[in-house]
Amino acid sequence: MASVKEHYDNLLAPLYSWISGGLKLKLEENQKYFALHDIRPTRSGLAVDLGAGPGFQSIPLSQSGFQVIAMDLSRYLLAELDSNAAGLPIVTIEDELSNFTAHIHQPVELIVCMGDTITHLTSIDKIKILIKDAYQSLDENGRLVLGFRDLTTELKGLDRFIPVRSNSKRIFTCFLEYEEKHVNVHDIVHEKVGDRWATKKSCFRKLRVSTQWMVAYLQESGFTIGDIDNNKGAITIIAQK
Repeated sequence: MASVKEHYDNLLAPLYSWISGGLKLKLEENQKYFALHDIRPTRSGLAVDLGAGPGFQSIPLSQSGFQVIAMDLSRYLLAELDSNAAGLPIVTIEDELSNFTAHIHQPVELIVCMGDTITHLTSIDKIKILIKDAYQSLDENGRLVLGFRDLTTELKGLDRFIPVRSNSKRIFTCFLEYEEKHVNVHDIVHEKVGDRWATKKSCFRKLRVSTQWMVAYLQESGFTIGDIDNNKGAITIIAQK
């Protein structure tokens, strides 16, 4: 079983933008989402993007006027973000997302942790700590945007084999193996090299977190829930301090 960092370093990072549908698509999706929910700088203009990846959130936030601190474990993805950002006001930091408070020195207006990143943490207790740290780090009326996949409904049998994306030279699939508190995600990529197919594979764990639990704990921590979006199990919650 690989750690999250090992999984991304050894397999996922170079494929991440492609798997997600491409940079252009993800930027457009997030631009629309942030505009729809009126997420724009009105006070300090400082935003923190936890699990920033190649910039799917950081870039549209910075284009709307935020100064962004973008954190990720993957040096590869942060280098991709720097290339994609083209001089935008984004500072990239390679670190565990749970260490974000070490890199901010004033209250922030917005924290986003999207793209199913929060389920990469190793325990529910670490999610609790991150949420409490986020509450303490936000200024008055600051907002936290959490995106994650609700994996509490267990897929059965062959439905656990998920075709993610493919083209004539690459096929990416995953297989889900359920445990009580985690899902073991087996990622498998077949790539055509000349007239042969080469296979790479790796497995890592994600936490199983229900939408109901996440909402309840955000409220327990002092947040007010503003909006909950469910797109086929991909949950996005906007919470306000």
